[in-house]
Formats: sequence, structure tokens, C-alpha cells
Amino acid sequence: MTDQTASAEDDQSEFSRFITGLGRGVAGALFFALPMLMTMEMWYLGFYMARERLLLLFILNIPLLVVLAHRIGFEKTVSWRDAARDAVVAYGIGILTSVIVLAALGLLRGDMSASELIGKIALQSVPASIGAMLGRSQLGNKDDDTEEKATPYHSELFLMGTGALFLSLNIAPTDEMMVLAYKMTIWHALVVSLLSIALMHGLVYAVSFIGGHELSPETPWWHAFMRFTLPGYVVALAVSVLALWIFERLGDSSAIEIMVSVIVLGFPSALGAAGARLIL
Repeated sequence: MTDQTASAEDDQSEFSRFITGLGRGVAGALFFALPMLMTMEMWYLGFYMARERLLLLFILNIPLLVVLAHRIGFEKTVSWRDAARDAVVAYGIGILTSVIVLAALGLLRGDMSASELIGKIALQSVPASIGAMLGRSQLGNKDDDTEEKATPYHSELFLMGTGALFLSLNIAPTDEMMVLAYKMTIWHALVVSLLSIALMHGLVYAVSFIGGHELSPETPWWHAFMRFTLPGYVVALAVSVLALWIFERLGDSSAIEIMVSVIVLGFPSALGAAGARLIL
């Protein structure tokens, strides 16, 4: 076999893997984002939410996708340039998927203003693009890429923030979340906060899920708790504040009401952060 033939076969194999990655990306966008594409609050938010906040969410999603792509791109990424390319592809999949699904559901019509159309698509494309990127990790064959990349500590926290953001995008726009925050007392909030922390630590270190982290006998339990679980919960709460602010859920609320709302949203956000450590 000549070097030219071998090179052509390698190129064809790379292209085939990339196309397979695209297919998984579309499946991931549908699988992870379809609940939000069919949520009434998300339709209305795309219409009336402040455009500067929507633009901020759209822009913040770009570096998030780049980091995810470097970790689990559509194919093995060697450089940040490759990761940026995969991030653009994922965003494109998210936008295209959002347009097709929203149009099929009758939520994009010709009599709508350009602002409403763009707002709905831009808002829905954020979770859809994250789902497209996660599709490779969750829907792919693990044998396709057995090499694991070492993840620095700050990148671990960033990935946990990604998981927290994805889950909070499902909950933050809904009215039920605000109703729960209104009905809960400080004591309820404290219990939810402790439960969130316990579940975060248990999911990653205690129940032996695939992708979980087992502590060596020499490592004290509090080491991982102080190094990952508590910082991860702080990241989840920070993401919850950002999501509530972007979706204009804070309003004129008092400090206590804001705190309870953040803790309520921090519950799914914390689980999302723990899940990110398991799957990314």
C-alpha cells in the first residue's frame, strides 16, 4: 500500500468519524434540549426578555462550547483551533435544530417580528448547542476514543459549571421554581442546601456510578469534600444566580427571597455539576 493510498484512507476515516460526530450532535441536541424546545416559558422568554441579557447568554456560551469541544469534540482535538471549529459546528447544529423543531411545532410564523424570531431561536440554541456537544460523550461508542484527557482543577470546576448551567436552563424559566421559592421557609432552604451538597458528594464518590471517582484508602473523606464538592456547590449557586438574573427572575425580590430562589435552583444545578464530573 502506497503512502498516498494510506493517507487517502486516513482522510476518509477522519471524515467518516466527523460525520458520525455530527449525527450524534443532532441526536444530542434533540435528546437534551427537546424539553426546553417544548416549554411555554422558553417561548415567551425569547419574545420579551431583555436583548442585552440574551446576547450575554449567547456570547457566554461560546467559550463554554470551546472548552467542552477541547474535552469531548466531534473528533479528537489537538489544538484550541480545532476546539473552536467544533464549537462553531455545535452552535450551528443547535441553531438549525432549534429552527426546525420550533417551526415544526408552529412556534415560528411569518407574521412574527424579526426580533421575536431571532430571540426564540437564539435562546433555544444555547441548550441545544450544549446538547449537541454532549451528544458525542453520551451517545457515542466509548471504544471510539479510549484516551482520557487529564483535566486541570480549574477546568474541572468549569465543566461542573457547564453541567450546572445546562440543568438550570431547564428550571430557571419556569413559574414552578418561583412558586417553590415563595412557599419555602429558611429551614426548608437549609435542608435543600444540605441535601444538594450530600447528593453531589454521594453521586461522584459514594455510589460507584460509571465515571465516578473512588477515593483511595489513604485519602481522608474531607479532602475531596473540601476540594471538589463544596467548591462545586459554590459554582452551582453562582450559575443559579446568573441564570435567574438572565431570565429576569429576581426583580424586586428581597435578599431572603433571592437567597431561597438561588438555593432552590441550586438543587438541580448541583446535580448537573455532579453529573458533569461523571460524564465529561
